[in-house]
Amino acid sequence: MDEMDLLKRSGGPVTRSRISRDLVTLGLRDGDDVMFHTRMSAIGYVAGGPQAVIGALRDVVGREGTLMVTCGWNDAPPYDFVTWPQDWQDALRTEHPAYDPDLSEADHNNGRLPEALRRWPGAVRSRHPDASFAALGAAADELMAEHPWDDPHGPDSPLARLVARNGRVLLLGAPLDTMTLLHHAEALAEAPGKRFVDYEQPILVQGQRVWRRFHDIDSEEGAFDYAAVVPEGQEPFEAIAQDMLAAGIGRQSRVGAAESYLFEAGDVIDFATCWIESRLG
Repeated sequence: MDEMDLLKRSGGPVTRSRISRDLVTLGLRDGDDVMFHTRMSAIGYVAGGPQAVIGALRDVVGREGTLMVTCGWNDAPPYDFVTWPQDWQDALRTEHPAYDPDLSEADHNNGRLPEALRRWPGAVRSRHPDASFAALGAAADELMAEHPWDDPHGPDSPLARLVARNGRVLLLGAPLDTMTLLHHAEALAEAPGKRFVDYEQPILVQGQRVWRRFHDIDSEEGAFDYAAVVPEGQEPFEAIAQDMLAAGIGRQSRVGAAESYLFEAGDVIDFATCWIESRLG
């Protein structure tokens, strides 16, 4: 979609001040800790791109608020490299750079905003290579500190801390199925058939590159088999989020041209954990 199409969609340039006004209308407040997911093209032509979006979010949450994103690691070694021919494995183990919170790019599949925020002056990125998050603001250090190596979506994860701080989740033009917080509900839910993954990635330990083994729910293929409870062709997280909205959980309005949603993190976890356990238990 070219610039003129984006301009027509949003009725002109979507400026920082316009985004701020729309976020306030949606319900974002001064002092909020908010994890956000963004699809820039849905907003329209954003004058200034990610810088304007982050600036608008900071304008609204203020000095006491905190912004948080899911990053991941774009250049992480593939989970299945241990199935490669041995000489290929050896070459990877010998020279693949370690995850570095300051240098390793956020997963490009998460869009432009996570990479922009994690590079913002003062931003803090968590230590976990595969499930890393980044935060900017008053509670950034608290949210990101000592991200558990194993079960990185579970108790004491940045997601759990966001819930404990009465944080919120903002989908800024992003699809409902992009809500990373639902992985925390999967980690907490007690239901049969939960799927896990074990994998190896290089990290820095006291300045030295070390390969470490990690254990987590399967956040890529799905922690559960939802086929029996979700219509064919629909993403499980989309189904959960739609049921939340139908139950009156969450707020909805437009930011620029983008249909956007704001949820209380605690409500998301209570609803989604119950949803998973009641349907799959």
